[in-house]
Amino acid sequence: MVRHLRLVPLYMALCLGANTVAAQDMQDLLAGDMRAMALHEAPQDVTDVSFTDADGTEMTLQDFAGEYVVLNFWATWCAPCREEMPSLNTLQQELGGDNFRVVTIASGRNPIPAINRFFEEVGVSDLPVYLDPRQGMTRAMGVFGLPTTVVLNPDGQEIGRLRGDADWGGEDALALMTALMSDAG
Repeated sequence: MVRHLRLVPLYMALCLGANTVAAQDMQDLLAGDMRAMALHEAPQDVTDVSFTDADGTEMTLQDFAGEYVVLNFWATWCAPCREEMPSLNTLQQELGGDNFRVVTIASGRNPIPAINRFFEEVGVSDLPVYLDPRQGMTRAMGVFGLPTTVVLNPDGQEIGRLRGDADWGGEDALALMTALMSDAG
């Protein structure tokens, strides 16, 4: 038993070294628009403030537990959001499934007819309509400008954040999201 205890520091060093390599590998994937992504050294807890779906049903981020989530805060009046939204739709089409989803939350006053018109105009077919009309969720998540995208792990913790618009359907984003999901081990 004592011999095994002497191996604990070696085991810990190997584990920490492996995590350093993994962290560096993730940093290497921050290319193109993903260079603006801030990956956290350790997952961060997020708020349990609610938002609603298009029918007015209250939800929280816990409703997506067990999935990787790309959580995007946007608005119909936001020009960069108009540019970005089709690529979020592509990301959902490419990676969406049982363990990954794109969640878009319209922050502020965004009437459902305006959201539907916006989605139709920019060609969005696979993204949900979620609302935060009083911006309680937006404020609690520390979102100070639109668009802002937060990446959550299956435990519902924030693992990364990108302020501003990005090409979420491009090779760089797909590679990063795939690597984040496979790194969970």
